[in-house]
Amino acid sequence: MLACGVVGATLLALIALGHDGRRIAQLAVLAAPMVLWLAWPLRSARMRRVRTLLVWLWAMGFALDAAVRAYLLDTYQAAPDGAMVLGAAANTNAREGSEYLWMHWRSAAVWCALLAVAGMLVGMFARRGATASSVRPARWTVALLALALLVACAAYASKPWRRLHPAIFWTQWANSVHTLRTAWADQQAQRDRLMAQAMSIAPVISQAGPSTVVLVITDSINRDNMALYGYGRPTTPRLLAHKAQTGDQMAVLQNAWSVDASTLPALRNMFHFGLPDSDNPPHLLALARAAGYKVWWISNHDDLAIEQQHARLADVVDMVNRTPGRASASLDGEILDCVEEALQDASTDRKLIVVHLMGAHPHYSLRFPENANPFDDDIDEVETGLVKNGRSAWVRRFRQEYDAALLYHDFVVSELLQQTRSAGKPDEYRAWMYLSDHGQEVGHVSDRAGHSPSTASGYRIPAVVWRNQQPLPTAEAQQQPFRADWTGWMLMDLLHIQWSGQRPERNVLGGAYRWQAPQIPVAVESFSR
Repeated sequence: MLACGVVGATLLALIALGHDGRRIAQLAVLAAPMVLWLAWPLRSARMRRVRTLLVWLWAMGFALDAAVRAYLLDTYQAAPDGAMVLGAAANTNAREGSEYLWMHWRSAAVWCALLAVAGMLVGMFARRGATASSVRPARWTVALLALALLVACAAYASKPWRRLHPAIFWTQWANSVHTLRTAWADQQAQRDRLMAQAMSIAPVISQAGPSTVVLVITDSINRDNMALYGYGRPTTPRLLAHKAQTGDQMAVLQNAWSVDASTLPALRNMFHFGLPDSDNPPHLLALARAAGYKVWWISNHDDLAIEQQHARLADVVDMVNRTPGRASASLDGEILDCVEEALQDASTDRKLIVVHLMGAHPHYSLRFPENANPFDDDIDEVETGLVKNGRSAWVRRFRQEYDAALLYHDFVVSELLQQTRSAGKPDEYRAWMYLSDHGQEVGHVSDRAGHSPSTASGYRIPAVVWRNQQPLPTAEAQQQPFRADWTGWMLMDLLHIQWSGQRPERNVLGGAYRWQAPQIPVAVESFSR
């Protein structure tokens, strides 16, 4: 009974970390049969060894399930079968997974240590299961064990309970990930449908003459780390110089927000006009092509889902980075020559060039050239503030690397803006837009670094617009909050495309713009700061 008690208590403690409410009781009941086996007297020493091994494997299966769930809950406030986790797993390969674990090795080490302790406890006491020479249990004990086994049998007969068992749950989880990957791998039929839909909508270009529009989408940039937005470190000197040179032609949207804290849903929202869950929402790239634009997609991401869902809708697809894993060392500057070639292309006078950058996607140290971190030795106001707020040394190091990544990012983004400003003849219409898919937590409100769906840092993004013709919003209007999922409405204005689905109240460049606060899973005091 001591063996049953210790093994059962160890499992219950771990299960309580990864589950809540009645699921704790459900998992405890599902785990009970093998634990109760320890109370059954066995004569054979060989059978007792077999029992010890099977009970240990059984218990560690439940323990590992609980540890993974607890980690996801603590880090992302997400369940393993949630859309965000399934999408991330389907969009991750072995190399990227190992790189992710290397970045978050501290958390992994804590949970591995906990599992190791649990494994030792279970192993020690599983060996002490009942033998034939043990004291015969009292009748009430036998009755209690029989009742527990009966309840466990009823639990296994119930499908909603049975599917929570780690072996069943994770098998189904793997099947879900495989199904998602398969769906992404062959989306030609979906792209054909989107093009046919765009042609039937029949969008038209309202302004005559050549037109070049560049859309720059970056990854994991928090505007709070940009000097352009008032940050204490000089992370964006070139963008500040562009702002000083261009004056009213460049608008910095001071209060831009993403409505998603991860890349896939953020891009889906951007290109489907913030309507991805409605019936057959149009795709921005398909509408641009239907209106007469030649579309490029130039990317430094090696990402199957994005390539299939968005990039392959373009006329020209140039995936510069073909190294597996989003944590590869391909620098964003690699795309500059490709963008210049697209700008110089003489086959059309209407161009939409979409540029997808790695930005500051972890690992931060891979997002800038080697030995190009000017913030790693300085004890400045930012470092002092982090220390004052109790941020750990490793988070402060990540902030230094993150800011160095933004400094290099400033170079790439500024070059893209300069290329756009210099393209074509002076009187030809050109426009440029830059924004991030989501933000990043790097010691802003918590002592951690990385994606953060549970803090406002995961949603605070930059958004900048430049065009050489027509006035942009006034300085007062640039203080209005902006939602990244409404990017499509603004881009259609930059492209001068008119279509039946126009919603001027969602175009921040127009006088009819009306802000509506998005629903995001964090409390935000005000979207105007």
